[in-house]
Amino acid sequence: NIITETDLVRRLWLDNYFYGTVFSLQHQKNNTGIITGGSWNRYDGTHFGKINWASIQAAVPNDYMWYDLPAVKTDLSGFIKWTQKLSEHLQTFADLQVRSVGYRINGFRKNPSLTISNDYLFVNPKAGITYSKNNTQVYISYAHAGKEPNRDDFEAGASSKPKAEMLHDFEAGIERKSKTSDWSISLYHMLYRNQLVLTGKINDVGAYTRTNIPVSYRTGIELQGRHNFNKWVTVNGNVSFSSNKIRDYTEYIDDYDNGGQQTKFYKKTDISFSPAITGGGSVNVFPFRQAEINLIGKYVGRQFLDNTSNRNRSLHGYYVQDIRLSYDLKPKNFKSMQFFVVAGNVFSEKYEANGYSFSYLYGGNVTTENYYFPMATINVLAGLNIRL
Repeated sequence: NIITETDLVRRLWLDNYFYGTVFSLQHQKNNTGIITGGSWNRYDGTHFGKINWASIQAAVPNDYMWYDLPAVKTDLSGFIKWTQKLSEHLQTFADLQVRSVGYRINGFRKNPSLTISNDYLFVNPKAGITYSKNNTQVYISYAHAGKEPNRDDFEAGASSKPKAEMLHDFEAGIERKSKTSDWSISLYHMLYRNQLVLTGKINDVGAYTRTNIPVSYRTGIELQGRHNFNKWVTVNGNVSFSSNKIRDYTEYIDDYDNGGQQTKFYKKTDISFSPAITGGGSVNVFPFRQAEINLIGKYVGRQFLDNTSNRNRSLHGYYVQDIRLSYDLKPKNFKSMQFFVVAGNVFSEKYEANGYSFSYLYGGNVTTENYYFPMATINVLAGLNIRL
């Protein structure tokens, strides 16, 4: 008899080893500082799967291993950083990193014949200048960086091999500090080549898939501040406003009526899972010496599940309020003992922090399916921290 199917229980395994070394040498003389160093590490990751049980045992032996696919990643880098104090208030720096990355991947679970043998070489320079005076600091910097794809990015197939990401990062900012308060304003413009962004799709084990975008950017401003009203009350907060865009994006929609895929072109669209507004803050109250009350809030603006800026494929913005109570003791034979209770989402906000989306053409109509990961309403966590 030919057995064509059976119920089974499978288990997907990882057997990973990571090891390496880091080193550095520092020299400081008068107003000049030089740091040089580097690192080498290796990641051995074996991916394998076993069938632990089958309803027709004659079809599958016990603990049958149906794939065993090792992968190796090596990372070798070296850097040198120079800092120079030009005057009493002016300081500059420059550093250069050279990084070599190698992938050796012996297939994937759903595509065991797809092997990867890729090597990358990145030259990453960075430079900046800082002016400091009277507790105020102003800075400007530029950095170029390259980043290799992740292992999961190669799994899409031989016809769509991912490319390395390249980034030009321009930043400027101002900071001011005093005994009772401090604040900062930061501006940034991050220009990407071949940025790997989420597509909104997930694979069969729930991992998100990414694709290269030829040209994209992230531009924004970040504001931070803190103020001590007195020894009992401290307030701090931060907010970020950003524009995260893709230029010349093409959406691919599976065509179940005619086969293949249809395309839709977008001149400028939003990057998925990149809210334009985020913010957070806390009010910290010290009612007496060993007790603390923290009122912690977080806001996240609308996020799109894919790269089409379609509001019907998005996560609504949400605000979450937490409360944390803590009390410190210093009992004999212990450095400290802290009891704490955290009440999360005290207003029971119903929101989704993540999800995914995909669309297809069937019966002459485009259907979009959205899936969401709802978060918990009010929840409580209690704990004890002990320092010996």
